Amino acid sequence: MLVRSVHAVEQADSVCLPILSVPVSAGFPSPADDHLQSELNLQDALVHHPAATFFMKVEGYSMTGCGIFSGDLLIVDRSLDPVDGAVVIAVLDGEFTVKRFRRSKGQVLLAAENSDYPPITVQKGMDFYVWGVVTFVVHGLAT
Repeated sequence: MLVRSVHAVEQADSVCLPILSVPVSAGFPSPADDHLQSELNLQDALVHHPAATFFMKVEGYSMTGCGIFSGDLLIVDRSLDPVDGAVVIAVLDGEFTVKRFRRSKGQVLLAAENSDYPPITVQKGMDFYVWGVVTFVVHGLAT
């Protein structure tokens, strides 16, 4: 799964939207009274380190098992260190890719979340580094 484009977060791009105080039920319906609580600033909610956060557009299907699909928008924080199991943006041989970061016994593995794509074991001599950690996925729903 490749990353198609990279965009920096800009402070002026802040948008505040109304937020309801009542949680939405994913089971049985709950009463839909007027529960407008306040406003939610999407940048404050999704971007914790603005100077180190970027938006990246996804292209490909290797991460569908964890809910990342082609066309999705990733929010990537470059200030975070990758931990085992994190979804990361890696640079491998000069190309961006999004994969699950696995570290075991001193070895790094980049795992897909789709069985059609084999894991990549990072070998000595490979041009590899973790560019950032994916913190959120923005996924549109078909209508």
